[in-house]
Amino acid sequence: MNTEKTITQKIFNREQLRHVAARWRQAGESITLANGAFDVLHVGHIRYLHAAKQLGGRLVVAVNSDDSVRKLKGEGRPIMPDSERAELLAALGDVDAVVIFPETDVCGLIRELRPEIHAKGTDYTAATVPERNEVLAYGGRVEIVGDPKSHSSTDIIESCREQRPS
Repeated sequence: MNTEKTITQKIFNREQLRHVAARWRQAGESITLANGAFDVLHVGHIRYLHAAKQLGGRLVVAVNSDDSVRKLKGEGRPIMPDSERAELLAALGDVDAVVIFPETDVCGLIRELRPEIHAKGTDYTAATVPERNEVLAYGGRVEIVGDPKSHSSTDIIESCREQRPS
């Protein structure tokens, strides 16, 4: 089996994802959406995505584009280009599809995809999820999953920068 081909076959643009999602739904499957920058993949991300997959159905991971990460995190970010972040996520067994989105929030993709579940990490509460109203508007639900927020790409990046020899 050609692993590289299998991984890249899980990465879709938005139009492709809409078609794939329609096929999944025709087969009776539900969709869970998780999203983030995933700038430096760490154990907190893995636990978040694994917990999201356990909610059932197909797991779609939306990855912030390079431009949207810069807007959200500032200059010097992302560390890794969006295509590579998408490929890393697609390599995970729990992940069924990956899509890169250019906006700073995932509301537009939520309106298009209408996932049954929108999974967010424990740095949020059900009340503070920015996309909450979008999801509830069509009858979806928001779930908070993963381990306590004790891992952060930002913290890892800062630690590496501090340890770099002058």
